[in-house]
Formats: sequence, C-alpha cells, structure tokens
Amino acid sequence: MLKPASQCTPIEYPKPDGKLTFDRLSSVFISNTNHEENQPTHLTLKDASIPIKLNLQTYAGPEARFCPAGVYEFIKTGEGEDRLQINAQNCLHCKTCDIKDPTQNIVWVTPEGGGGPNYPNL
Repeated sequence: MLKPASQCTPIEYPKPDGKLTFDRLSSVFISNTNHEENQPTHLTLKDASIPIKLNLQTYAGPEARFCPAGVYEFIKTGEGEDRLQINAQNCLHCKTCDIKDPTQNIVWVTPEGGGGPNYPNL
C-alpha cells in the first residue's frame, strides 16, 4: 500500500550520465515506440479530479514517478492551477500505471493499430 507523502523521505537520484544512465525521454526514443497518428488515446481517467484532489495532495503525484516513460506529468495551467497531462505518445505499454495507481483511476486499454515498442537489437 502506498504511504502518504508526509510519511516518506524524498529520494534524491543522481542526474543521468549519458553513458550508463539516461533520461526518460532518451530511453523512450531508444525503445522505437510507434503509435499511429489520429488514434484514440489508450490511457484515460475514470475521474479527472482524482489526480489533483487526492493523488497530488496525499501522495505527491505518484503518476509522475512510477511511469518509466514519463507519460504522466503535473503541469501548471495559465491560472496557476495544477493539471495532470497524459503524454500517451510516450507510452511503452508496460501497464505500470494500471497496476500502481493507488486509486485505480487510470484505465489502460490495448492501443489500436498494433503500435508499441520495437526493440530491434534484442
């Protein structure tokens, strides 16, 4: 069970060195993930208010941390309000979000068009 952020100590990770460790978007690029244009999103929320009203306030927005591809990102709107942005085009189809979301609010469905990661060197 996920503990509230108030009961946890933040972890300071070292910056990627570009040799052994890489940033998220570089790793997404290496996966050769392909999504067809103009496809319906395969990542939706049951309730769009939960990430801000519950997950961000209680758990410090775990969506932005548990996704290995950085699909979920909390951003500020022009009015200074928090908003969860879903960058579905970066999705590696690992389903971590479907498993780790503390409120089971994220709905992951198989994308149309047969897209996804293509690891040519494996």
